[in-house]
Amino acid sequence: MVRERVTDNWLELSTASGARIKVLGNAHPRSKRLRLTITPGGARVSYPQGTHPARVSAFLRQHADWLERELGEQRQRLKPLSRLNVGRETEMPLRGRQVPLRWSEGPYPRIQRDADDAVVLVLPRLQPRFLPVARGLLAAFLEDRIRRDVGRWMPRYVPQLGHAPTALRVRPMQSQWGSLDTRDRINLDLSLALAPAAALRYVLVHELCHLKVRDHSPRFWRQVGELDPGWEAQRAWLRDHGAELKLQIERLVDDIAD
Repeated sequence: MVRERVTDNWLELSTASGARIKVLGNAHPRSKRLRLTITPGGARVSYPQGTHPARVSAFLRQHADWLERELGEQRQRLKPLSRLNVGRETEMPLRGRQVPLRWSEGPYPRIQRDADDAVVLVLPRLQPRFLPVARGLLAAFLEDRIRRDVGRWMPRYVPQLGHAPTALRVRPMQSQWGSLDTRDRINLDLSLALAPAAALRYVLVHELCHLKVRDHSPRFWRQVGELDPGWEAQRAWLRDHGAELKLQIERLVDDIAD
């Protein structure tokens, strides 16, 4: 049964086998029914705004076995990731391909790129105590890559839509790729910097189109197709590889919040 609310948005489900599963709850004013999905960040239950918590609990209990099975299969598909250790060379995804991640000592913290496109973390000392500094550098570096791409694309899309967001925020998001809030601010998931540029573009277009059409009606998807004709392939790519990207960003930045 559902034991407790972990935060304002999280529910915890205890299954018959004794497993405990966190489910992200999302009350949406345009939802017409309860819907349970497996996202790259885990399980998510959407329901109409004002739905009684007891109804949500009953819905989760009804689907507990399916949820446990699907999440188990998702975990089996993922390869274990090595921990990020100061001074130990590894690899990281960047814009859809693997690049080396190296370390170097220098007078001040920064990121530089090698001739082979490697990402080099420069720290005053290659010691474990500088790991939080390295994570901060990576987060800023990845956010900058997203903002650069968005800055190139926005002048093309905004005139076509006739609408513009009021702000852009980039942060780790556990279960979503992007969102549009009630103040017309677009949120993008930091892990999109690890994906191919076309996948990031699809998420941006998706959220931009919500400025014009707030639901996922056929009209909305027609608008997405006009701006990004290849959106279906990019959505499929994120569905197939998204869980790994979410784990990678947690490994690199270690700062997941929805």
